[in-house]
Amino acid sequence: MKDFLKNILKNKIKTIKKEEGWEIYQGAIQEEDNISPTYINLNNPKYIEIDDMYYSGIIISNYNREYEELILKNLINSNLNINISIFYEKKDTNKIIKELTYHIGNINVELNEKNKNNQEIDLLAFSNNDAKYIRKQMQVENEELYFLYIYINIFEKNLEELEKQINKLENILQASGLQSKRAYFREEQTFLSCFPIMGNHIDIKSVSKRNVLTSGLVSTYPFISSSVFDEKGIYIGSNIYNNSLIFIDRYNNEKYKNANICIFGTSGAGKSFFTKLLILRSRLFGIKQYVIDPEREYINICTKLKGTLLKIGPTSNNYINIMDIRKESIEDDNKGYLATKINKLIGFFNLIFGELNEEEKSILEEKIIECYKQKNISFDDNSLFKIKNNKKVFKKKEDMPTLEDLYNILEKDENTKTFKIKLMPFVKGSLKFFNNKTNVELNNDLIIADIYELGEENLKYGLFIFTELFWDQIKKDRKIKKAIYLDEIWRLIGVTSNKEVASFIYKIFKTIRKYGGSSVAITQDVSDLFSLENGTYGKSIINNSSLKLFFSLEEENIKTLSEYSDLTEKEKIEIKTLKKGECLMFVGENHILAKIEAADFEKEIIEEKDDKNFNSN
Repeated sequence: MKDFLKNILKNKIKTIKKEEGWEIYQGAIQEEDNISPTYINLNNPKYIEIDDMYYSGIIISNYNREYEELILKNLINSNLNINISIFYEKKDTNKIIKELTYHIGNINVELNEKNKNNQEIDLLAFSNNDAKYIRKQMQVENEELYFLYIYINIFEKNLEELEKQINKLENILQASGLQSKRAYFREEQTFLSCFPIMGNHIDIKSVSKRNVLTSGLVSTYPFISSSVFDEKGIYIGSNIYNNSLIFIDRYNNEKYKNANICIFGTSGAGKSFFTKLLILRSRLFGIKQYVIDPEREYINICTKLKGTLLKIGPTSNNYINIMDIRKESIEDDNKGYLATKINKLIGFFNLIFGELNEEEKSILEEKIIECYKQKNISFDDNSLFKIKNNKKVFKKKEDMPTLEDLYNILEKDENTKTFKIKLMPFVKGSLKFFNNKTNVELNNDLIIADIYELGEENLKYGLFIFTELFWDQIKKDRKIKKAIYLDEIWRLIGVTSNKEVASFIYKIFKTIRKYGGSSVAITQDVSDLFSLENGTYGKSIINNSSLKLFFSLEEENIKTLSEYSDLTEKEKIEIKTLKKGECLMFVGENHILAKIEAADFEKEIIEEKDDKNFNSN
């Protein structure tokens, strides 16, 4: 066998040298000697030993009569160390039809004999029907007949592990409807038949030979590994089943309907680690990224990547005016700056005032219009422009009203005094940092919005303000790839939010693709995500995300998630039992169990603790 392998390698090397124009010099040691195995032990009938590696052969001897899916799918998606060899031997159609006709005639004669018992008659009738079916398919449907041979070679470094993996392999084959035999006393023949040399050894052909029509060949299609390898993709990790690498280019419009991502997982499951890893690797690709950080988890990565940190809170000097109207706020050169802004403000004030009825919305809208009128801004879009140096320019942030301007208007009307009281903390109280002109610049490719100091009750205000600010930035240039990360997104589309805000978030997920953008929804509170309007907005976010990652979740969250996504019973169990850093990924139509992987220097950047007492302007 060793000489046989050496000859194969020798001939291959000579062919390569000849094709590439190398000169061949004879010497004491040839290349085939260097790459040939040191020793081969064929003494045991159950395995072959080659250079401290043990190989054992499996022969597929029979198949189910009908298949609804690919028969090798579970085997190829396993993490077993195996080589698979499949041979298709095409038979002469005319000859086969003649043989079938002769066979059918003989069976009909036997069926007419009266001395056959019932069991023999049943077997003959069964064989007769099969022969007629094959002949019909070949004559009428123009199908052809093949002989099918499938061999598997499994290998491990020790015999104990080899036996364990063989048992696992046999269980997979049995579950897939494949009958198998161990290649005892035929290990060498099976090993060589699994080599890429187109050699189907005669000693094992008779055991594995089964006929199959052309239509049945589809079920043996071997290139079915459910992995993703996008040419320009970002490395995510490896497929748990088959150890293949996963590269995903979420901006590939030809492959994915959008670049949106949903990341779900309980605390400590690896959700935040993956998000930071995605930010880190996306930075290398020059993707503009905007991150809303409620838990102060991204400060360190912002510092390491030289990003810009914006912080809203009592100790911060960063201010964003919710009343700003920005030139980018109108989509596709549409009209209606003020009308668009009012719709967003109604949603924001719903967060402050509570759910407003239609009458209250009308009154509030009237006051908002009056507030902008004081700054000479009306429904006429031209009112948002002014002449400067003989040029028409969009009004600056200094020309916009503030919450205090609206507060003063509300104070004058008895019907809006309740609004005024609820708005008071934002103008004169603990949240007065919301009542300032915008003073932040967004010129960096990585912007982290730190809203940690707002506290649990006020996080939703910071989430909304930064989301609106970043959304306007995303719409600036369609040619540039960008992404917005919404951590704790349930606060904006869950029961603590309102329809107007949830609709705004849904609109981002639905339309961001045309601006070259990606929306990333991150949460551990899956139940809260579906708590508004019977889960309408949460379901819309999931349905508008081509990439979904489910890290380990609690039973209750899995149950809720299964109501709004296409999870099988097996996948529900897998999500519950995932280890830290493992996830079930939905990538388009592919469902993959993945292990998130990072280099040591990446882990050093990501796992360095962020200081919750960090102060920044």
